[in-house]
Amino acid sequence: MTQSLQPLQGVGACVFDAYGTLFDFASAAARCADIPADRREALTVLWRDKQLQYTWLRTLENRYADFWQVTGDALDFALESLDLAGPSLRERLMELYLGLEPFPEVPAVLGALRKAGFKTAILSNGSPAMLEALVKRSGLEAMFDAVLSVDAVRAFKTHPKVYQYALDSLALPARAIAFQSSNAWDAHAASDFGMRVVWCNRYGQRRERLPGKPDFEIRTLAELPALLATADTNKTAH
Repeated sequence: MTQSLQPLQGVGACVFDAYGTLFDFASAAARCADIPADRREALTVLWRDKQLQYTWLRTLENRYADFWQVTGDALDFALESLDLAGPSLRERLMELYLGLEPFPEVPAVLGALRKAGFKTAILSNGSPAMLEALVKRSGLEAMFDAVLSVDAVRAFKTHPKVYQYALDSLALPARAIAFQSSNAWDAHAASDFGMRVVWCNRYGQRRERLPGKPDFEIRTLAELPALLATADTNKTAH
């Protein structure tokens, strides 16, 4: 539910997390007929949990590997844990991950933001090739001014270098960026870094006890345009 606060002021760009925010990571297993229907949710949850754990641990250990390798390693763990291991299934799921479905409201929301004059960008753990495939296959290529991968700084979220990379790439201060993520840990980290933050709590999660505090909590991105002031001198018209 949207908090009753004043709309975000001074925002020139809307930056989005990709996985779980713009694109539904559950859609890979959901579209794989080779997985029994009653095992798909378990696979999705374990795959995602392990994927995130590996990004955090690799960043702590300074042992960066791109998100494609991390995603594959996490999938291997999940398939073995659920007794679903098999090379053909792994290959199919990895291919499906390159074409995750955008959430239904995403195209219209991006179109509205761009029409209102906001820059739009992705800031994601995804590798450049993964993000390029996602954006292209979803038909959203014209909707972004920048698609930014953590690969450029060789560290995963929530390392401060990731958020600084967005500032540098867009040539904007942190307070001029509205950052949207469905991952509470990501939302808190971006807020602690200094960005304006909208937590898209798609999954009805409890709030995190972490540094930072999102400016707004919403359930879908359809609520985002109303939070942004449209007559703002800091916006960059297209």
